[in-house]
Amino acid sequence: MTFTARAPRLTDLLLGRHKMPEGSFLDHLPQKTWQMMTNEWDQRVRVFERNEPLPLGPDDRSVFIVVQGCLRQERFPMGPGKDPTITRFRGTGQLVGEAKLINPDSSVLTTCLSETCVIPWRTRYMIALQRQHPEVQLALLRGIEDRNREDERIYATFALPPSQRVAMLLAHLAETVGVPDPTVTRSTIIVGPSQKDLAAALQLGISSVENAIRSLRTDETIDVGYRKFIVHDLDALHHSAAGA
Repeated sequence: MTFTARAPRLTDLLLGRHKMPEGSFLDHLPQKTWQMMTNEWDQRVRVFERNEPLPLGPDDRSVFIVVQGCLRQERFPMGPGKDPTITRFRGTGQLVGEAKLINPDSSVLTTCLSETCVIPWRTRYMIALQRQHPEVQLALLRGIEDRNREDERIYATFALPPSQRVAMLLAHLAETVGVPDPTVTRSTIIVGPSQKDLAAALQLGISSVENAIRSLRTDETIDVGYRKFIVHDLDALHHSAAGA
């Protein structure tokens, strides 16, 4: 974990210069409250490198507000290290590690798939904030509810064709963790997830994911690089996600 000039400036975040994804914790949080939180508690943006784990183990005592980057969270409902693994992607504007606000010993395996900028909060501070400022708790609850509904829509639609599900997930990632491509107008780069990660998240075979991506590349909707996807036409990607 490092402090770096590459991180978004906290001033820009406070002034709303970085738009937060719709339905995220920071999207629901009133800007005035966000400014109060960071001023009163003297928080700083911290950066984790790609493949670095976020400290959300049973002995860690912080939650994190993500302000840039892509994370993979893995849960093991049948026990540690046992299949099946439940994989989800988390990104900008979300608060991760929220279970620690209820049970400090909770744990979720969380890996930064790209350079990831976060604002850490000690759990006791976040609990105190929710008690003093009910709008913080309301934003968290609304963000969790929206996230759960989005998880159901993206990850649990098993009856849909694999090509549609892959397009849906890529569109979701473009809107939640994507960043503008500095070299191509109107294109968005999704940095971090691999095709194997997409297959794990959707519980699909890697060949099904490869076929779906090949079709999207043929249509020039997306392109693929090392640990990244370049979305050239988000409208067309949504069109494919809708099965049209």
